[in-house]
Amino acid sequence: MWIVVGILAGAVGLFVWGRPRADIVGVLVVVALMSSGVLTPTEALAGFGSPVVILLAGIFIVSAGLVNTGITQRLGEFVVKVGGRSEARLVALVMVLAAGIGSVMNSAAIVSMLIPVVLTVTAATGLNRKRMLMPLCVAVMISGMMTSIASSPNIIIESILSQRGIAPPLGFFGFTPFGVVTLVVSVVFMLVVGRNLLSRKRTGDADAQETSTFDVIESYGLKARWHLLHVSADSSLVGQSVAAQRQPLRDRYGLDLLGFEKHGRGAARYLSARPETVFEAGDLVFTLVDEQQTAALSADLRCQVTGPRAEDERREVLQDVGVAEVMLAPESKSIGTTLGDLDLAAAHNVTVLAVRHRGQCITEDLPSRTLDFGDAMLVGGNWDDIERLSDTRRNFILLNLPAEYQQRLVAPGRARAAVAILIAMVACMAFGWLPGADAALLGALAMVGARCVRVDSIYRLISWNALVLIAGMLPLATALAKTGTTTLIAHHLVETLGALGPTGMLAVVFLVTAVVALFISNSATAVLIAPVAIEAAQALHVSPQGFAMTVAIACSAAFVTPVSSPTNMLVMEPGGYRFSDYAKVGVPLLALTMVITVVMARLIYLPG
Repeated sequence: MWIVVGILAGAVGLFVWGRPRADIVGVLVVVALMSSGVLTPTEALAGFGSPVVILLAGIFIVSAGLVNTGITQRLGEFVVKVGGRSEARLVALVMVLAAGIGSVMNSAAIVSMLIPVVLTVTAATGLNRKRMLMPLCVAVMISGMMTSIASSPNIIIESILSQRGIAPPLGFFGFTPFGVVTLVVSVVFMLVVGRNLLSRKRTGDADAQETSTFDVIESYGLKARWHLLHVSADSSLVGQSVAAQRQPLRDRYGLDLLGFEKHGRGAARYLSARPETVFEAGDLVFTLVDEQQTAALSADLRCQVTGPRAEDERREVLQDVGVAEVMLAPESKSIGTTLGDLDLAAAHNVTVLAVRHRGQCITEDLPSRTLDFGDAMLVGGNWDDIERLSDTRRNFILLNLPAEYQQRLVAPGRARAAVAILIAMVACMAFGWLPGADAALLGALAMVGARCVRVDSIYRLISWNALVLIAGMLPLATALAKTGTTTLIAHHLVETLGALGPTGMLAVVFLVTAVVALFISNSATAVLIAPVAIEAAQALHVSPQGFAMTVAIACSAAFVTPVSSPTNMLVMEPGGYRFSDYAKVGVPLLALTMVITVVMARLIYLPG
């Protein structure tokens, strides 16, 4: 028992110190339990094969599928559209959206996805980002209270109840009433009080928006030249290749080809202007050409020429085709050669649209232009082809990739499949058709099979730090139970505080869990506190489910400090928050959450 207490104290001390990394501490715990003989190697390593770890790994991949297919992005755009310029409406919508998505997604992924959305809103509306990002952070943490898979503590605590043979389980939606009530109260708190605790200024400083594709084009003076060429069935271009027509079009009309929108089988495809690409009837061709040439183009080529699409219609096009700024590397062999000799269209499938030489933009007679050290080129084409230019670092350096490159979807067009997989996985868990780990694994495999997630990326999508930490800490709970430490602590807790009654004990359990979670991860907190709380409930002869639920909710209520949750850390820099900002908002929210949890746990699990 003393050995286990010593290992526990050492682990907590390392967590508080912050060195080494939390996952390394988990491995050290496993080694210590094996080396001391407290657990057999099989027992000490059991965490790595735990259904909890398998379930979480599957959830990471399913979450990535939702992000890759653009589902989360579309929901974010919905918020912007509905919320308008009303700060109160936007705050409420962001919080509800974040909590809803977070009930079935990884919290870090939600924050990473919604921070740019919120910053875009503040830039467009002039609202203060400090009053907008903290509500997002709070809602994401509350999302961990929504379902049994919404956070790792929930999964861990369900597993502990199952291992101890305690029935019925908390259930997939058993957490939902607690999460919904906490969310409603938190939304009201943030609207009435919380925003003003952060800043009384409703407007913020002008935010620098990310450079868009059209910003890059405009910096070269080419925005007015962007036109769409609609190829009709009787056009002389039909059947001609890009290789055959690129130079004639440039010589006669000063036209540069950037990409194609082709329609076949009802779906649009977006291609760069590769030499082998053939013009077909019905094609939309993205070009750069002077307005004065459009009449001649229409007459000679029997094509309709229009201006660029509306801004809200460009997103799908820019998923595949775009522009970037490229500079010659200092040791590039291309210095001193002409663009015609370099022929990037043939060598790299990208088109040079302009050259910037000593601050001067050059768009005329590009093939004969000799490249000098320091010259930058504006190139257009497929994002993958542009990205491959950076692989030849001895020749080219990518200087400026617009925002659309970062926002492109890994699996566009697969959103329906991702939603269907998510619904099927949640249904299997909610109705008990499959064990949680089985459902998550099948969901992850289905995401890969439906091409919502690339096979070569699945290992990068999983947060191995989190899984190793949980796998390392789970055997500590086994050791605490095996040596009788959990029972002893629970009995002392009941003897000391039992006079407070079930309601008072629930409040104590909540506070102890919340305080411990300030210093160590919420997963480790669940592993340590949940067994003690369950033992205490059994000693008091009351429902252990109520105490287990209290621990789970308290683990997710990490509002008070920036270091108590990765979610808090993610919004700290973009929101410009200080430690005191978290405390000002977090302490009242923690108190409200405690009251809600204790009252609801007493009513639901400890009636009478």
